[in-house]
Amino acid sequence: MKRDLSALSIDPAARDKKGPDRRLVIALAAAAVVIVIAVSWWLAGRRTPVVEVATVRSGGGGAAAILNASGYVTPRRRATVSAKITGKIEEVFIEEGMAVEEGQVLARLDDLDAVASLRSAEAEYAVARAALTEIEVQLVNARRTLERQKELRERDLNTEEDLDYAETAVSGLEAQITLARRRIVSAERIVAIAKRGVENCTIRAPFAGIVVSKDAQPGEMVSPISAGGGYTRTGIATIVDMASIEIEVDVNESYIARVEPGQRVEATLDAYPDWRIPASVRTIIPTADRQKATVKVRIAFDELDPRILPDMGAKVAFLERDATGEPVEVKATVPRAAVRQEGGADVVFVVKDGSVERRTISIGARRGDEIEVTAGLRGGERVVVRGPDGLRDGQRVKVKE
Repeated sequence: MKRDLSALSIDPAARDKKGPDRRLVIALAAAAVVIVIAVSWWLAGRRTPVVEVATVRSGGGGAAAILNASGYVTPRRRATVSAKITGKIEEVFIEEGMAVEEGQVLARLDDLDAVASLRSAEAEYAVARAALTEIEVQLVNARRTLERQKELRERDLNTEEDLDYAETAVSGLEAQITLARRRIVSAERIVAIAKRGVENCTIRAPFAGIVVSKDAQPGEMVSPISAGGGYTRTGIATIVDMASIEIEVDVNESYIARVEPGQRVEATLDAYPDWRIPASVRTIIPTADRQKATVKVRIAFDELDPRILPDMGAKVAFLERDATGEPVEVKATVPRAAVRQEGGADVVFVVKDGSVERRTISIGARRGDEIEVTAGLRGGERVVVRGPDGLRDGQRVKVKE
């Protein structure tokens, strides 16, 4: 059954009736938005910020460092001991780790040729001495003959020629004695050289120390110079004077002004990271490495310890000093994230009783992710490490668990 579409027509009276003003609707909507924004801003201002905190570690009474560097333990006296002559090693009397005294015999070379040369020199010396004795006997006899010739000449029983001959014989023998004595001196020198040659076959320690390397064995050839290729050794052993060990570090030339002789230093060996060794700056090498832009600094230990060995890796902290020259004590250590820069000062926010306290601190050296604090904090306090940028002194905060 079909519907009459004429029933859907609009009444002309209703068409002429006016609806609500659109401008009023828009104004009401805008006011509602402003109110919502204002309420949201007010609520946000009243909302308590959430922060992450860290506990301040006590400095342990240590000193503050102004500079850190790394290097190695090195001895001032280290020697690779070799022979003065080329020869075959006959005996070696040392092993690694052995303590030796100055002048102690380390090894001996084959000395057959040197001993033979000494015996020959001693024989030449004996011949020279015997020749002198023979000439001295002849001189005594020649002087007696001269006296007799003088007596005979006084009685005119000989000729002038006989007297001259006797005087010439005495003068000649006296000249031979002078020559013989000089030959004896020459023979003595040759004997001394031969003895030195024999002594050179014995290799001795130049100073007291520890043998850290044994470089040759009996039967090998040794030479003070590189001769004979890889089959000839240039050293017998390496000795280190353990009383002269120190630390050598490279300091960037930009920071060398912070270092001075006698400055207190705290050293840590890589082998013993928890052992802090007191030391001091012994000397600053007065030259820079242009390739690395560094200056070498030598650091002396206050006391030596058997655990400190040559070539160990070491880290050193140059300690800060106050006006009296005493090291500045580290009061605490905080994470680097807790320190903020405000107005050119280093500050932290300490959480106490649900609110934050802005506190200015004095910092020392940086140790990895931590910073030394020399004033302004105590161990056990809690500081903000993560939180909003607009924190204010006395603001209420909520600690994130």
